[in-house]
Amino acid sequence: MTDPLEIEAQGESEFLVRLRGDGGETESWFRLTPELREELDLDVDDEELVRRTVHFLLGHQDVADFPDIVEIEDVAAAYPDYLDAVRD
Repeated sequence: MTDPLEIEAQGESEFLVRLRGDGGETESWFRLTPELREELDLDVDDEELVRRTVHFLLGHQDVADFPDIVEIEDVAAAYPDYLDAVRD
């Protein structure tokens, strides 16, 4: 079985995420600011942080509802439980 989530680095702190599901494929750009990266202080690389963010968002919305551009800093501001969720 193929992983329904594909992440491609597109330069510093930008990632193209492809999600495949029953309704086809969705693409979203994920952006991570150095300030948030520093605040999170995680022992994982940026790609893993994006993966954790995608899984977190999947718990809150359908793939079809993902925006074209996801600013991870905005996710952290919009969801009070995000920081704890990606640290686990």
